[in-house]
Amino acid sequence: MRLDLRTRKNIAEKLAGRYQKASKKERGRILDEFCALTGYNRSYAACILRKKPPPGKGRARPPVKQAPAGRQGRRPVYTNDVRKALLPIWAILNYPCGRRLVAVLPQVTEKLERYGEITVPDSVREKLLVISASSADRLLAAERRKLQIKSRSKTKPGSLLKHQIPVRTFSEWDDARPGFLEIDLVGHDGGINSGEFCQSLDCVDVSSGWTEIRACRNKAQRWVFEAIDDVRSGLPFPLKGIDSDNGGEFINQPLTSYCEAGGITFTRSRPYRKNDSCFVEQKNFTAVRSYVGYLRYDSGQQLELLGELYQELRLYLNFFQPQMRLKEKTREGSKVRKRYDKPKTPYERLLASPHVDELAKRKLRRQYARLNPADLARRINAIQARLFKISSLPASGQMREADQEARSFE
Repeated sequence: MRLDLRTRKNIAEKLAGRYQKASKKERGRILDEFCALTGYNRSYAACILRKKPPPGKGRARPPVKQAPAGRQGRRPVYTNDVRKALLPIWAILNYPCGRRLVAVLPQVTEKLERYGEITVPDSVREKLLVISASSADRLLAAERRKLQIKSRSKTKPGSLLKHQIPVRTFSEWDDARPGFLEIDLVGHDGGINSGEFCQSLDCVDVSSGWTEIRACRNKAQRWVFEAIDDVRSGLPFPLKGIDSDNGGEFINQPLTSYCEAGGITFTRSRPYRKNDSCFVEQKNFTAVRSYVGYLRYDSGQQLELLGELYQELRLYLNFFQPQMRLKEKTREGSKVRKRYDKPKTPYERLLASPHVDELAKRKLRRQYARLNPADLARRINAIQARLFKISSLPASGQMREADQEARSFE
């Protein structure tokens, strides 16, 4: 006969005192007796006799210790005034992490105040100049959560000069010296690989991170060659080497002859090994996709807007976007530890390089003195808005042809 709930509770109360004071062997006998009387399993019965919540039922939270009446916690150093001053600077710099933000915060704050973009009280400015990366991340954590957002490769390997152009082995490259570029094309097909569409030539200096981007009508050798020549003329240092993938837009006779005539080392990555071009592959997203997206651009007006955007973007990225470079990577068992250097902009890395002549450094300093990061950010946003507005209009010629072909099969 099964006992009712009240009887079982009375039995538990009487046996609990004996159980808690008994030896291990005696507790076993009490537990056997209790299980026989109530029909409980041993685990549940032991919890009851110990007067603890059974598994799965949760346990009471310990009481919160109240601070003494006359004692106060430490006052926060970085108050809401500091957060409000930090927010516009963070937005102008395109929402970098704390380490990258703090690296350029003193210079950018001074520039923005000089151009009248922001007004910072003296007490707040003192805190901005000494704030740590972790403190900046804590202040901006809530805003960063609000911004969280809950390609394809179209390159075919060339065969004409593929075996004549050596695979990059780094022995021919002095990566500590500015002038050696990794280059790649980013296609803007919008997911429809038909007809012609614009391409972005992305060029990244391995030593300094200096980035140059040019818009091309398509991936024909003519437009790519002209874009590379234009990049060379705009670099603040001599072009020493080029490393590309195995696409026919790079592996061709005109570019090979051009490099031979200019004394430029021309190498290529191994097929299907994107890590061989890790610097430019990273910039394909952070410097191209992050600003122009994945839409289709195939008209002359869109090509012109891409060119305007990249002219503003090169100044914004190279002078005001700090980068961290990997210094050391070690493996300890299953863990890989990476050490990075202090975040610096490509402009700062070029000024610190002994391989860049003083005339080029003076030109860079004069150019930097004339730049307003907030004005650059506004111009970039305005061009982006025009570009996205055009791309949201009815499709242009190539797109209309693709749509007609698709409807003909319905």
